[in-house]
Amino acid sequence: MQRRVPLQLAIATAFALPLASKAEESAPLLQQVTVTAGHGALLGVAASASEGSVNALQLAARPLLRAAEVLETIPGMIVTQHSGDGKANQYFLRGFNLDHGSDFATSVAGSPVNIASHAHGQGYADLNFLIPELVESIRYHKGLYAAQDGDFGTTGTARIDYRRKLDAPFAELSAGTHGFRRALLAGSSNDGGAPLLGALELAANDGPWDQPERLRKVNGLLRWSGGSAANGHAVTLQAYRSHWNATEHVPERAIDSGEIGRFGALAAGDGGITHRYSLSGQWARASEESALALNAYLVNYGLNLFSSPSGFISGAQGDQHEQADRRTLWGGDVQRSWQFGQHELSTGVQLRHDHAGSLALYQTVNRERTGTVREDRVGETQAAVYAQAASNWTTWLRSTFGLRYDRIRASSSAAGGRYNLGNGGDASAGQLSPKLSIAVAATASSELYANWGYGFHSNDVRGATSSVNPGDGSPAAKLGLFAKAKGAELGLRTEPLPGWTSSVALWRVALASELVFVGDEGVTEPRGASRRHGVEWSNYFRPRDGIIIDADLAWSQARFRQPVDSGGSHIPNAIPFTASLGVSADQGGRWFGGLHARYIGSYPLEETGSENSRALFTVNAKAGYRPSRALQLTVDILNLLNRTGNDIEYWGDACTRREQASGACNGGIAGRLVHPLEPRTVRLTLRNTF
Repeated sequence: MQRRVPLQLAIATAFALPLASKAEESAPLLQQVTVTAGHGALLGVAASASEGSVNALQLAARPLLRAAEVLETIPGMIVTQHSGDGKANQYFLRGFNLDHGSDFATSVAGSPVNIASHAHGQGYADLNFLIPELVESIRYHKGLYAAQDGDFGTTGTARIDYRRKLDAPFAELSAGTHGFRRALLAGSSNDGGAPLLGALELAANDGPWDQPERLRKVNGLLRWSGGSAANGHAVTLQAYRSHWNATEHVPERAIDSGEIGRFGALAAGDGGITHRYSLSGQWARASEESALALNAYLVNYGLNLFSSPSGFISGAQGDQHEQADRRTLWGGDVQRSWQFGQHELSTGVQLRHDHAGSLALYQTVNRERTGTVREDRVGETQAAVYAQAASNWTTWLRSTFGLRYDRIRASSSAAGGRYNLGNGGDASAGQLSPKLSIAVAATASSELYANWGYGFHSNDVRGATSSVNPGDGSPAAKLGLFAKAKGAELGLRTEPLPGWTSSVALWRVALASELVFVGDEGVTEPRGASRRHGVEWSNYFRPRDGIIIDADLAWSQARFRQPVDSGGSHIPNAIPFTASLGVSADQGGRWFGGLHARYIGSYPLEETGSENSRALFTVNAKAGYRPSRALQLTVDILNLLNRTGNDIEYWGDACTRREQASGACNGGIAGRLVHPLEPRTVRLTLRNTF
């Protein structure tokens, strides 16, 4: 039985809010990079060519199919889905198939999103609870070069923060094709300088699938704050719950043969139910000489995920399994900075503890459990200390040197599973990560950067404490808790014209252990060491107030250091080339809108590189009209060109129902597994501002 009290409390309080008032601007912390991409403030402040910030203006006119697509405002980031929309998205950046978040760290309002030792995949980052209309900023760092970035930050980090106040309360109603419905109510009050912001989101969607998705989502937010991010406080309560049916990726041959339709499923019953209740708090004080920032969070999380990624390999009843995760995680961090003339010293301490009371994999038929593969209880504590020295040596030379030490202590105990009962134990490990950044002002309007550093992603605790494969009882090698990464980057940021910022980054990264998707099991597994290198070109142009143009190109190459068993060295699902173009226009008049186009190049599906995906080009559009100051009407057209393609493609073993019945399955048939791109989708939104 799921706990409903926190969610009901949040919803009731959100409805009871007195609504009013106008937002105030926040001053930046000492030396903190909270700047808008494309503004000259980046010059003389940023430590690399691949860091920056996205603000609310860039998001307001951006058409979004899913909430997590706000991350596509980060140059080079791709967000897709291979299952139901209640599941965490797939992320891709810098030649990494990040799976559901294994090598990119994300936080919202000071609370981490990535989950270590997750039932479905390491670093699982479900952003379906995000409310895009309330996002104030997204601060991102790509690479391993910031001392405050730790686990899962191999390719980078994104810190998403919500608004502290709204200009005015509003209510939105949305409806669209494929059974899409959404209602959003949000507002804030100002009582003695301490604003209280509240929001309630209700959403439903069936999607284009032959098996309706029946997504139902309830999402609540309360935020009490005072002052600014640099000198103030904020306490944020979030409560989210959803359930859905899923159409998993399917063998393409099943569609080609007519066994199922393009939007058909191999089996009924896939999908899930999830919740996330969180409480976080931030407090900060800053002066010309020093700054102090405190952050703490508490999260209760649960997931029951039912999947049949391989169809009917094991028999006529299908291969469905359930991955169950029940946990509480808590933690916090303290950062202190001092200014000594042209030098700044920052130190910090971070702590996080995950207690997973139930972490399990079950065999199921139509969501009914028929057997236990493994069931474990896991505890994991991560602690880190870091120091960073930033110096302005001359008017044209800056440097930042950081040193970070991480320590993980973990334990697991087996609670079920025929072959799993002998697994479990304790594990601990640590890593020292130096980091260095140098910035040189080449001209008054351009800077050069050199960056170098170490980082890591953690491995699943069960992999570090298990000596037996819980599926068949065969011996299993224990993994280390740390997968070390080493990266370097050369960059240029320049302003060719007023309002236009262009940056180029040439980067490379080496990873000690790769996480690769395994199609016939629906999980990821660690493989050999890998190397990647690439180049990114990002542009932000604001020719006049209210008009924003961003254009990005990214190329990369990803290879295993040693050929794997198949004899190949390509890393599956590592996208070698992406391009995007975004245009938004809102000058405060009656009409406004935005357009976002992206191109995803063909990528290898397996290690030899002989099987590759098809390239994909999509366009999303938004158009809005304000008949009065209070009313606003918006139309979003997603997949504007109605392209036929696949959101994601894999290569793996699977069997259809017909293949199993005919006896042709024989342990699985290797082939292309696809999850179709949704067809043209139209959504109409009416907003009333009070």
